[in-house]
Amino acid sequence: MDFFSILTLIGGLALFLYGMHVMGDGLSKVSGGKMEQILENLTSNPLKAVGLGALVTAVIQSSSATTVMVVGFVNSGIMKLSQAVGVIMGANIGTTVTSWILSLSGIESDNFFIQLFKPTSFSPVLAIVGVAFLLFAKSEKKKDIGTIFLGFAVLMFGMESMSGAVKPLADVPEFTGILTAFSNPLLGMLAGALLTAVIQSSSASVGILQALCVTGAVSYGVALPIILGQNIGTCVTALLSSIGAKKNAKRAAMVHLYFNLIGTAVFMVLFYGMNLFFHFTFLDHAANAAGIAVMHSAFNVFATALLLPFAKVLEKLACLTIRDKDTDQKEEEEVVQLDMRFLDQPAFAMEQSRGAARKMAEISKTALFTALSLFQGFTEEKAAAVELEEQKADAYEDALGTYLVKLGQKDMNAKDSTDLSVILHCIGDFERISDHAVNLMESAREMHEKQMHFSPKAEEELKVISRAVTDIVNLSYQVFSEENRELARAVEPLEQVIDDLNQELKTRHVRRLREGKCTIEQGFVLSDITTDMERIADHCSNIAVCILQAARDSFDTHSYLQKVEDSGEFERMIKETKMQYLLP
Repeated sequence: MDFFSILTLIGGLALFLYGMHVMGDGLSKVSGGKMEQILENLTSNPLKAVGLGALVTAVIQSSSATTVMVVGFVNSGIMKLSQAVGVIMGANIGTTVTSWILSLSGIESDNFFIQLFKPTSFSPVLAIVGVAFLLFAKSEKKKDIGTIFLGFAVLMFGMESMSGAVKPLADVPEFTGILTAFSNPLLGMLAGALLTAVIQSSSASVGILQALCVTGAVSYGVALPIILGQNIGTCVTALLSSIGAKKNAKRAAMVHLYFNLIGTAVFMVLFYGMNLFFHFTFLDHAANAAGIAVMHSAFNVFATALLLPFAKVLEKLACLTIRDKDTDQKEEEEVVQLDMRFLDQPAFAMEQSRGAARKMAEISKTALFTALSLFQGFTEEKAAAVELEEQKADAYEDALGTYLVKLGQKDMNAKDSTDLSVILHCIGDFERISDHAVNLMESAREMHEKQMHFSPKAEEELKVISRAVTDIVNLSYQVFSEENRELARAVEPLEQVIDDLNQELKTRHVRRLREGKCTIEQGFVLSDITTDMERIADHCSNIAVCILQAARDSFDTHSYLQKVEDSGEFERMIKETKMQYLLP
């Protein structure tokens, strides 16, 4: 093997790893966060958890990505540690799909149709289709599919380059001597673990091993311990991702490590123990790509079948390793369920952001409705609850804003990019609505402390505008949650009605003031209340307009409102809406 063969080997390895990375990114974009939703909505059924873990990993082609996601979910409180155990086991099975795909390169036949299944036959076609999609397709989804095709073609080209570069090693005695050393189970396992830990992908390290098989010098006796070690080495990614995470997230990473360590130890004891008595002759035979895939799958299925009934034991073992100290205070519940680990998977990160934004909307709505209820009966407990919800909304705005800015620097599909802009625009409105809720709470407190009461007529009028505000908040929040553009068109007429109600209430108060039916102090409080309600309606209008404008890739609220207000349809909708909120 000369210098140029080494360069070809290095180049092939680089293309192989890059192709795997590109294909994984494309698959993640096409999934659009659906894989994350599947994991997030897990039940406590262990078999279902294993199946879903295997499915997600098979789709995104990375057990490391799945386990890092699981660590992130546990860290955010979305997933329990007990659920994570099954997913991690399933991820180990799902990652074997890659080795089966790569094993197609070993197909040998003169039959035309069988040869079509060889990657060297169909990957050039996929490459051409992928390039065509990337250059000429307008749809983002087609571009992502093109990325997947091109990534797969590059991966297979890298695999073929590696195989071609190492083929001459079959005639090098020194290379055979090195491989013979790896037939020692412990040395082979250590080599596999180190290789996988360095490149942080068991699929890639198995692919490299499959490429080496073309030399004919890699026997099954050499390959088996290396494969076992590769499963241990892949734990490094999850362990690194758990640094700085909560204890349960660290425990999830430890479950992954213990699963592979215990599974490997038991498999080695049983297999090599039986080998002493039966002497498996196939260990001396030259391995091929398909045989590597079989061993990779067999081990992971064996380990899962062996340890799934003892999932609780693995969980307890992880808890014993990462202990709760007596001096430690109970970890505070995570307020914002966002994790920096997801930034490398933008589709998953966006799904988390959508969930966090919906949660923030619910928090601000709870603050507002609790504040409105204080006018019917004030208590300090409810007042404190409003302030607490407002503080949560502030924390969400800060965390989401920072997170989305970082996420915006990643490569995202068009839908996710638009949603990111929508959320960034809307979280400010949610936060301001919670601020107005605090203002309303303070007005209710002032009335309670001063034992102030509005006239029966004024109270009836406040109930009408309160109902209108409640309706516009419910409507605009539903618009945001469902991205419902039809409902969004009903928000602006209601906002205009609330503006008119605010003006009418102030006019009526001035009339009552002249008639001596109320005081100036009551007027100040009433004005504060109705002004806050009007501002809340303005923010609801901003949310609805943002959803409508997102479809046009424009966020110019003022120009949109000008066009809407100049239309006859808008006037008709206002008249219809006014009939629902007539003042007594």
